[in-house]
Amino acid sequence: MQEKILLVDDDVSILLLVSDVLEEKGLEVTAVRSGEEALRRVEEGRFDLILLDIMMKGLSGLEVCRQIRGRVDCPILFLSAKDSVKDIVKGLDLGADDYLTKPFALEELAARVQAHLRRQERSAPGRPVGGPIQIGAILLDPEKLTVTKAGAPVDLSTRELELLTYLMRHAGETLSRDRIFHDVWRTDYGDVGTVAINIKNLRSKLDPEWRYIKTVWGSGYRFVTQSWFAEEEAEKG
Repeated sequence: MQEKILLVDDDVSILLLVSDVLEEKGLEVTAVRSGEEALRRVEEGRFDLILLDIMMKGLSGLEVCRQIRGRVDCPILFLSAKDSVKDIVKGLDLGADDYLTKPFALEELAARVQAHLRRQERSAPGRPVGGPIQIGAILLDPEKLTVTKAGAPVDLSTRELELLTYLMRHAGETLSRDRIFHDVWRTDYGDVGTVAINIKNLRSKLDPEWRYIKTVWGSGYRFVTQSWFAEEEAEKG
């Protein structure tokens, strides 16, 4: 069965070009020119991935993402102008999974889309995902796709959940941004700077005091181990 893509952009030339390259990859593309039409299409049917321009006349891509994120569980990728870094960060905060800056190479776009679709397939129900992981007050259940801190649920985007799972499964290891990008995003295309943005979002939601996710200057990031956390707590006590 063809995987379904919703493409939303008010630039007709982008709609045509992106539709052509994705359809050549065997994907079914629904292309719309406004945020309002995107909302209607989401109400009418299910999509496997949504490509969403940020800057549109009328309803912006950010507002569309805000309205649909709680109703759809597919990846959302933003298409953004280079000078809208603040919008990109806001979009990721709203639950988007990735972004591409304009102008972008069509080959890169296709590779990103296919990587996200493969990841969705691998995380489908029935696939082994491992048991719950707890470090300190953070409890991650990859099977139920839930995260709690001190018993309180924490709402993470799909990408943030994948990143947290990766960091916790590699607790104690120093992981470079390049390695994280390659292993979590599963592509060599794109800007590894998106790792830092997603780490920032994770910290704001889970670790505002930087107790769990450590920055190893010049090297990358390290999620602390349970034993390290327990020792730190003992020293405080």
